[in-house]
Amino acid sequence: MSNKEENALRYRRAQSVTKAEEITEKEKKARNSQLDKPIHKPRDSLFSWSSEFTNFTGLVNWGFLLLTIGGVRLCLENFLKYGIRVNPFEWIIVVTGYHEGQSHHYPSVILLIFSVVPAVFALLVEKAIARDVISSKMGVSVQIFNIISTVSLPVIVLNFKGQQFSFVGITTVCLIYLVLFLKLWSYVQTNHWCRQGMKAKQFKNKLRRQSLSAPNWNELVNAEQEQSEDDIDLSPGLVKYPHNLNLKDLFYFLLAPTLCYELNFPRTTRIRKRFLIKRLLEVVFGINLVLALFQQWMIPSVKNAVDPFSELDMIKMTERLLKLAVPNHLIWLCLFYLSFHSFLNLMGELLHFADRNFYNDWWNATNIAVFWNTWNMPVHVWAVRHVYKPITEMGYSRALASIVVFFISAFFHEYLVSVPLQMFRIWAFLGMMVQPPLSIISKVVEVKVGSRWGNIIVWSSLILGQPLAIMMYYHDYALEHFTPK
Repeated sequence: MSNKEENALRYRRAQSVTKAEEITEKEKKARNSQLDKPIHKPRDSLFSWSSEFTNFTGLVNWGFLLLTIGGVRLCLENFLKYGIRVNPFEWIIVVTGYHEGQSHHYPSVILLIFSVVPAVFALLVEKAIARDVISSKMGVSVQIFNIISTVSLPVIVLNFKGQQFSFVGITTVCLIYLVLFLKLWSYVQTNHWCRQGMKAKQFKNKLRRQSLSAPNWNELVNAEQEQSEDDIDLSPGLVKYPHNLNLKDLFYFLLAPTLCYELNFPRTTRIRKRFLIKRLLEVVFGINLVLALFQQWMIPSVKNAVDPFSELDMIKMTERLLKLAVPNHLIWLCLFYLSFHSFLNLMGELLHFADRNFYNDWWNATNIAVFWNTWNMPVHVWAVRHVYKPITEMGYSRALASIVVFFISAFFHEYLVSVPLQMFRIWAFLGMMVQPPLSIISKVVEVKVGSRWGNIIVWSSLILGQPLAIMMYYHDYALEHFTPK
């Protein structure tokens, strides 16, 4: 269709709309001029989609008020049934690891201090590779062994000294060593990319010099211009490989709120004191709130769920699951805000780290895949950069790369649960591996029914999936440790 025909069609449509409006206006004037004083006109009910009414602020306020009333009732019921269980002195004992180990040796603290060793060892190996002390192939092999040893160390120590660790202590150790594993993976792989890039550049320059062996004035001039462009330092302040291989750079990366290593991180120019104080107060208050909710609400609900699971009473199991879902989800939301907003922003502000994209609007996710791509951005970016893209660049399909990413995520979810509990189960692993098919189902629902129902599936999986896994783990743990033998 030509532009003239399109303009003519638009003109006819505009004329038809104008005529329709004129007819409607004439009918309205005619009705208003009648003697019976008409008050009715064509209108849709506000709850109808065709009404285009969107202001439901009052209903939102009503929902929040109803949730608040229900929460207060649950709190009163909890206090009447269990009494006040909150004990700040127990928090100090649990968090500091007091009474942990024999003769107060604090084995968890020793392991946390030892975590510096594999990081410094990785730096020394990188220096050796950069200075050609060892070959790149041997260096990469040593780094792989070091990284795997890092994440395996808590498992090995716990196997021999398991009775000397508290649950909170060994959980903290496993979390820190897992973060260190991911950071060292990124550190080693990024330096490997830099080495490959330098070698490719040197090889290109070598070929250029060989091509100039036969004198050609035009080629000589062009080559000199290209060489001068390569030698110009466009950003004098940027660190280049291998000048990044030092302790200051390494420890900044280990403390920075990111899992992906770069030679030059974006930095802020100053520390905002008011922002820093707010985040610090949020961290202190958030830790106390989570511990109080866990002690007062979560522990009794989990303990009372053991018998229904053992008896396989479906009605009681469902009732306990729904009862546990409320405190678990509330604690999960508090931990999300405490970790991804308060703590990571606190560390970012202290270290002048400018990239604060720690989470996206996961609460609006219309399917499971969107949720996993938005709620934990540091892990998501690490998985895409260091696992997903390398696999696809080797020629494999995106579906295979996604399955590998979920498999690694499932393995480490299980690692963070089974190792501290000192019992091997696969509930967390299966919970993660079921996400790809659940993602497909949620996408189908989103397309067939609408994005709102896809979002409902996301929230349902969060609210009900986590307490189900907790109940299953605690049931197995109670049978293994508290059942008379």
